Amino acid sequence: MSSNSSALPSSDWRIVDPVRMPLHHQQEGSAFFSLEAIALLLYFYRDALAGALRYYLAVLKISPLWFLPDIFALVCIFAFVQRYILMGRSLVAILTLFYICFALYLGYVFLGYFSGMMSSFKMIAPVFVGFCFCGRNFGDYDRLLRWLHPIFYLTIVGIILSSRMQMPWVGYAYESFGTTRQATRLWWSASETRLAGLAADSTMAAFFVFISFVVSSVRRSLLWCLFWTPIGLYAIKLTTNKTSLGVMVIYVACLIIVRLVPEREKFPMLRRMALLSFLSILVPAVLIALFSGNGLISMSRGLFSLQDRVNNSWQLPFVYMADLMPVGFFVGCGLGCFNYPQLLFSNKLSYYVPVDNFYLGTYLMFGPIFVVFMALVILAVARTRDIYKLSFTVAMNLFTITVLAYGPASGLIMLGVAFSEVFAREKGDSKAAANAAPLVPDVDDLVSRPA
Repeated sequence: MSSNSSALPSSDWRIVDPVRMPLHHQQEGSAFFSLEAIALLLYFYRDALAGALRYYLAVLKISPLWFLPDIFALVCIFAFVQRYILMGRSLVAILTLFYICFALYLGYVFLGYFSGMMSSFKMIAPVFVGFCFCGRNFGDYDRLLRWLHPIFYLTIVGIILSSRMQMPWVGYAYESFGTTRQATRLWWSASETRLAGLAADSTMAAFFVFISFVVSSVRRSLLWCLFWTPIGLYAIKLTTNKTSLGVMVIYVACLIIVRLVPEREKFPMLRRMALLSFLSILVPAVLIALFSGNGLISMSRGLFSLQDRVNNSWQLPFVYMADLMPVGFFVGCGLGCFNYPQLLFSNKLSYYVPVDNFYLGTYLMFGPIFVVFMALVILAVARTRDIYKLSFTVAMNLFTITVLAYGPASGLIMLGVAFSEVFAREKGDSKAAANAAPLVPDVDDLVSRPA
């Protein structure tokens, strides 16, 4: 939860592991914007400002600029192949790319339309942006971190403004791949308006308050975190997004614990939290076993959306799989199945069910091989020394319990970053924790540093 260290020289207070990074990448963050940093930044700003951006790009007749991040994602696929397959010779990278291609074909068979397959390709491409952070310490991307920080303030301001005035892009319709969509919509929940601010919907507005707080908090003092937490929670409350609200509360509690434990325990504590966060994979199964039917609603009407996930979102896709593609239980039903490509471009629209959980949704698309991949990811997280990636693991595992996180792309990118070390080939990483630097600097020194 913090990458700071008073034990390091004042000129460099991040945890940097030169053994794990090639020499020419050690100063990458301060020297220039790398490919993956530009791609991540473009996606974050596009998704965080999607409502306003869609509208003004159309007004200015420059709508094709919307797809600029997707071009960078395509280039990141080639970078992934060059770095981790051709040069790194990572078996996991080779098999991952092969199975994604296979799943793309299966998705075409399942969806029945070429446009559906292309939508699925566009959906999965951003994950390679996150994967390209393998072997890189996220904290070394200084310029990227400085540019990500304003998103936290912009998102909060946008949400608060939208609570007091009608934004011009609300309800604006646009064409995308032959379908009509809206840049942003007003939603109501329990007689409350679900505000989207500058984003395309309330869920993404809440997500960017949360995830930009996670990114920024790593370098900030505990005082800064405690000051901005209630403001961020207030903005999320205006969106009425319960997931982001609850997850941010849990994350801040974890952050406080890490900051307050003795210095030598900070990094091991964060790593344990990251590993324990994978228990969230079991949450849907536990809730289904305990609360199918009306078990949650009988406790509180406010749990209606969670009850719907228990009864429908997390179960019906497996029921439909038996009718639509029984072989999918062994190989998956392919990219785009029970995801937004099926909703937009498919001859199986009547079977569409939103799968509001990242791990269930991904398992449906890839099948049992995804279990093997996640076992390797957990082993990779157990040896990682990048405290940003560990923090992202905690944040995204909690967030994706009730969110699919495939569209917009920023959530998928953050998962890709968190899982990226699975493609590393280093040996002897078990010695990493012993050499990890302390995590918290003097507050005065921290406050004096730029974001």
